[in-house]
Amino acid sequence: MAAEFDIIKQYFTQPTSHTDLGIGDDGALISSAEGHQLVVSADMSVVGTHFYKNAEPYDVGWKSLAVNLSDLAAMGATPRWATLCIALPKVNESWLKEFSRGFHACAKAFSLDIIGGDTTKGPLNIAVQIIGEVPTGQALTRSGAKAGDDIWVSGRIGSAALGLASLRSPQMLLEDETLFACLKALNIPQPRNKLGIALRQIATSCIDISDGLLADLTHILKASKLGTTLQLSNIPCLPLLQKRLDKSSVQRAILAGGDDYELCFTASPEYREKITTLSNTLNLPITLIGQASIEQKLEVYFEDKLINLSKLGYEHFAETA
Repeated sequence: MAAEFDIIKQYFTQPTSHTDLGIGDDGALISSAEGHQLVVSADMSVVGTHFYKNAEPYDVGWKSLAVNLSDLAAMGATPRWATLCIALPKVNESWLKEFSRGFHACAKAFSLDIIGGDTTKGPLNIAVQIIGEVPTGQALTRSGAKAGDDIWVSGRIGSAALGLASLRSPQMLLEDETLFACLKALNIPQPRNKLGIALRQIATSCIDISDGLLADLTHILKASKLGTTLQLSNIPCLPLLQKRLDKSSVQRAILAGGDDYELCFTASPEYREKITTLSNTLNLPITLIGQASIEQKLEVYFEDKLINLSKLGYEHFAETA
């Protein structure tokens, strides 16, 4: 049976590229670049809440880090360092091998150093703390939007929610191509860090879409004391969803499904051409979905009918209340 430090050495110790002292001591040593601020965030991934018990361990490893990278993207920060704390019910070598492979693949893809953490016995729980850098005064926040600003989203919205629905209801019939796209969006999300960094001099506010488009957009609108009116048909989504916008389940998936890990941001209309160029450069759809207004309410219409949702997005404690 592998001991704690054997597990750390075998599965979680990797070479670092911008760290003074990494895993192996009582703490790590890092140096922030001159003229930069540190951006710090943390997220937990809990079995039964964030992923199924039988989920592919590679996917769990990738996603547990990717959701944290998405927070840095929303702040316009360059990823630098992360720590991993993991509770394991038992030592399963094959599970650990695949989990760590997915985790490190994500770290490598975003030039992130893993610099420490902890392992312990307990119900499967993965806690990541992530640190990035942003030039002083250039961090994107939720509170900078202004009336008249355009509201944009990256990628396609609602795919991950449809993927989750297909897992919960195997009888749901989706074309293979659509099912593959939805499950990939759910299990291997692609944090938009390049976009976030490029938006430093463009966006007036930004947030990542984790709990649901409306729930997360509401955070921007409340922080900036604004509102907006959206048309459902303007929100980018898979063709299958676009064909079924009249269905309440599709409306919920797009507007409140969550797990998209795309960016929602605001910018002055003067940057429309620049954002279109950025979309082409990154090979990433970036879609204008509305404008911010001084009237502090959020409404969404399908054609001429107001959509009323009981919830704007995922709420952890409301789910079990």
